[in-house]
Amino acid sequence: MQELTTLKLIERISTLLRAEQRKKYSALGLQPVHVETLDYLANCNRFSDTPAAVTDYLGLTKGTVSQTLQVLVRKGYIEKQQDVVDKRIVHLKVLTPGQELLKSITPFDVFIKAEQAIANKQFDSIGDALYEALVALQNVNGTSSFGKCKSCITFSEDNDHYYCLLMQQPLEQADLEKICREYISVTNSGLV
Repeated sequence: MQELTTLKLIERISTLLRAEQRKKYSALGLQPVHVETLDYLANCNRFSDTPAAVTDYLGLTKGTVSQTLQVLVRKGYIEKQQDVVDKRIVHLKVLTPGQELLKSITPFDVFIKAEQAIANKQFDSIGDALYEALVALQNVNGTSSFGKCKSCITFSEDNDHYYCLLMQQPLEQADLEKICREYISVTNSGLV
């Protein structure tokens, strides 16, 4: 197993998914925060459809939420409605175009393929499962590989001299624990 912590695996998977989101949503003239907000509003109840609730749920600043809501209103995806009892409260309602947008946005193909690739495997730990998910995501996405030199298939050691067979370059002791873009996993030739 690759010596990456669970947090680093989650961060790397998140980075890959964010990149997919940016590509997909920018084609629609949106940013990931816009779709996340719209998705939240489509799934929250009437007590949680306020700007303050969006701020809390997504962990964003009030300013970011305010700008996001302005974009969604301007594009006709949501509307603001004043509370009938307490006029200080504003409710956010997803309109038909917003609902249709959410229906048209399918899960990322890359994630579906990665999930299928690991669906029938049994894992001993969450780290093992995340590692396999990351490898599968990178394989179907064709992203650059990253992993520690010392666990790469192209790593060579001879009498305490270290060498990268791929790059045909000597390696220093300090290089062994660092990640490399050209990494190829010894265990399954996957990417990290």
